[in-house]
Amino acid sequence: MMPEGQEAPASPQAFRSSPDRGSSGPAACPQPQLPAPGPPESPAPRRGAIRASFPQKLAEALSSQYGLNVFVAGLLFLLAWAVHASGVGKSDLLCFLTALMLLQLLWMLWYVGRSSAHRRLKDTHAGARWLRGSITLFAVITVILGCLKIGYFVGFSECLSATEGVFPVTHAVHTLLQVYFLWGHAKDIIQSFKTLERFGVIHSVFTNLLLWANSILNESKHQLNEHKERLITLGFGNITIVLDDHTPPCNCTPPTLCSAISHGIYYLYPFNIEYQILASTMLYVLWKNIGRKVDSHQRQKMQFRSHGVMLGSVLGLTALAATIGVVVVYLIWIRRSKTGSESALIMFYLYAIILLVLMGAAGLAGIRIYRLDEQSLDESKNPARKLDADLLVGTASGSWLISWGSILAILCAESCPLYTWYNLPYSILVVVEKYIQNLFIIESIHREPEKLSKDIRTLQVVTVCNGNATSLPSCFESRPAAGDVAPQDSEMSHTANGNVCLREVDSKEEEEKSWEGALGPACHAHFLQGNAQRKVLRNIAAFLFLCNISLWIPPAFGCRPEYDNGLEEIVFGFEPWIIVVNLAMPFSIFYRMHAAASLFEVYCKI
Repeated sequence: MMPEGQEAPASPQAFRSSPDRGSSGPAACPQPQLPAPGPPESPAPRRGAIRASFPQKLAEALSSQYGLNVFVAGLLFLLAWAVHASGVGKSDLLCFLTALMLLQLLWMLWYVGRSSAHRRLKDTHAGARWLRGSITLFAVITVILGCLKIGYFVGFSECLSATEGVFPVTHAVHTLLQVYFLWGHAKDIIQSFKTLERFGVIHSVFTNLLLWANSILNESKHQLNEHKERLITLGFGNITIVLDDHTPPCNCTPPTLCSAISHGIYYLYPFNIEYQILASTMLYVLWKNIGRKVDSHQRQKMQFRSHGVMLGSVLGLTALAATIGVVVVYLIWIRRSKTGSESALIMFYLYAIILLVLMGAAGLAGIRIYRLDEQSLDESKNPARKLDADLLVGTASGSWLISWGSILAILCAESCPLYTWYNLPYSILVVVEKYIQNLFIIESIHREPEKLSKDIRTLQVVTVCNGNATSLPSCFESRPAAGDVAPQDSEMSHTANGNVCLREVDSKEEEEKSWEGALGPACHAHFLQGNAQRKVLRNIAAFLFLCNISLWIPPAFGCRPEYDNGLEEIVFGFEPWIIVVNLAMPFSIFYRMHAAASLFEVYCKI
């Protein structure tokens, strides 16, 4: 008698022919024994589980509403400062943000101190090491930005409030402790003090979102001032030029150093913006994981491998080098004259059109490969993966808004200069390329490359052959009829004294081929079809990764034809179009960085 729930070891007789099986072949697959259906689940525990979940649902709703109210209040502070509302100055805004950061610092210190005495469950999908490495890099640049702001405050200390000196110091300390917190606790699944922790985590999420919005506002003001100056160069003299300059009304000592610091600050804002939004997303996943039931499925460890991606890497690095050259030439030519500005715009549009066509073709090739592979998708609950997919579609809508605005302006304008017509195919390709790329990434992150589909039932029978345990996969989908012998049996194994022996393989490639032959044509379609297919997918992922980095650089560092084209401002009006661009551009910039991060994960997963 065997204990209940324990499987008996297979015996050699399991592989011998049996009249019940109706097969005389020595290698016929045994009929799988399906578990008998158990009694129906009692409804009482189910009702109890529902009742027990009510407090946590209420805590989730309360904490989310608290976070939204904090965020709305902060946005109103930002809006009041941006429009120079009476009674609301920059010092009031900075005091509010500083108070939020100090409150988050207190919560993180309490959490870290309490976690040292408690072991927590972990979500293997959250807080990947490469993601934590990226946020660390952006955090270092954010700390450098804070040091520059402190130097700026020292230079203008005679006419700046003390809050403008306290804020960068607090932000630097907040950044360092938050990175330490995310490195150690981004994977946590909180199961104690859940209501209190929900408020602490959601407070951290919206604090980072407000810091992100503050950085965007400061960077947008700087970009808007430069844009207004360039409009005169392009010949749009009918637009009123009123610079929104927040330079302190006193002299800086020394003037040269202060000017260099002022310009350097705005070149570091893109990295600070990426840091804040990455921190927000990681903290949001931590919030969604509070009280989550942990399943037994563990994530397959991803490894970065650089071999076999020469073509994708070379093409991607070529695109990256071309991007740097285009951005440098664009920023030089756009300021010179009207002719130079038009040439810069034409150069940028041609470069972007070629790159977007190549990216769209690569994405279509990847989707086509997936369509040939009939492997099912992993639909298990995963907050990190769901957030990745939602962010891809949500942030892509920012550039889609700008692109459709440009298309409408070109079609509705009474007269269009020659250079504006290049904007039409560029805008259309932006919409199409992101649509294709989103499909490729979302399907890639939902795939489990090295596993069989759940629709295939397999049976692993352990036998002894020459003193070694061997695993024999049995494919019931392609099981031969009674009285027949499967043709692959003679290739897969041979029978000796009732024992089944598998031939040894010397490499991973030979092992895959032998398994594919053993499983037969019915199971072959469910495998990832060989190293050649994986190599093509890795090259596609590497190329798209480098291309998204390339397309992140121009808008992040001031190369924004949406500002400089001028046609949209004539059709929609200067202020409405600038508002649209200022609202949509941050999402468009973040999309490229998030897509690059997702493609890096796809590359490691293939």
